[in-house]
Amino acid sequence: MLVKRKFRVCRRLGDGIFNKCQTTGFSRSLSPKKNLVKKRPPRARSEYGNQLIEKQKVRYTYLLREEQFSNYVRTAISAKGKNSAQYLYRSLENRLDNVTYRAGFAPSRAAARQLVSHGHIVVNGKKITIPSYQLNIGDKITVRGGSRKRSPFKELEDRLKNYKFTKWLKLHPGTIEVEIVSKPDGPMIDSTLNLNSVVEFYSRT
Repeated sequence: MLVKRKFRVCRRLGDGIFNKCQTTGFSRSLSPKKNLVKKRPPRARSEYGNQLIEKQKVRYTYLLREEQFSNYVRTAISAKGKNSAQYLYRSLENRLDNVTYRAGFAPSRAAARQLVSHGHIVVNGKKITIPSYQLNIGDKITVRGGSRKRSPFKELEDRLKNYKFTKWLKLHPGTIEVEIVSKPDGPMIDSTLNLNSVVEFYSRT
């Protein structure tokens, strides 16, 4: 049921919201009888409707509840002297569960969150079990020593050798330790998420 619910979200908001969201098993085909029914052209969305869709895309991408997400956005809006969209992007990207995913320790943000919650991830030598924990430049994450023999991490060192890291993360050679070396770039560079639209949505409510 959870997979089907995620697929419905992807169908509404566009693919790429969840990892491996769309598969051939979920392809939706109309029966011959339904194919005979002439569909009306889709109604053009209002500006508010487009902003709502963009907001939902970002929220589902980072797997946040509405209250959590609105707190991130309102904090970004109230940050003086900051670009609100970029501030929001960095706050979301610097979450421990997201960095765990970006570092290649997990195949999805959902899996990364589980690893963090179960105490498998260490930050600067200290076990952290809070997925929303904010990381900063210079922070280093790795897998807890007692967890390295578990199935999710058995071949992690070999996988990381060929893993394509985002440029604000760096793998220390010969280890499975990943360091944050710079701030995440703004979402306008390589992201399909429109955070400016999200900021505008919350600014009007």
